[in-house]
Amino acid sequence: MKKILPVTLLLLSGWAFCQSGFKLKVSGEVPKPLELSLTDLSKMPRKEASLKDKDGSIHVYKGVSVQDILAKAGAPSGKELHGENMSKYLLAKCTDGYQVLFSLAELDASIADKNVIVADTIDGKPLSESKGPLRIVAEGEKKPARSSYQLESLVIGQIRK
Repeated sequence: MKKILPVTLLLLSGWAFCQSGFKLKVSGEVPKPLELSLTDLSKMPRKEASLKDKDGSIHVYKGVSVQDILAKAGAPSGKELHGENMSKYLLAKCTDGYQVLFSLAELDASIADKNVIVADTIDGKPLSESKGPLRIVAEGEKKPARSSYQLESLVIGQIRK
């Protein structure tokens, strides 16, 4: 038992060190591209989102509203979401290559009531190393297909003619 404790502490400190250097990148067609650390995100307003997993259990995630992150980067919202800005989208990229797409309009509170957050906790605990440090959570969808683990970047783009 005495040998297991130091090894466990070493592994946990290594994981914490790796996570401390993490930056969520926000780029693309925004006036202010960002790199947000976990500390930066922890200082932003917090929201909750519930999500049913594959076995039917409901979990409560906490994190930052995607809309708040996009606002910080200067993405169009509210009255700016008209005309060509209606063809803008958010591509969420994960470290394993998985990608999901949202229209900016569906993420904007002036147009839709969609609750999408960048979560760092599940049921009051940090996401596990294999799932985190961040997960995008799209509350209320029938399938959790767009609620993706290991989120690394948010890219704003626009569909062109």
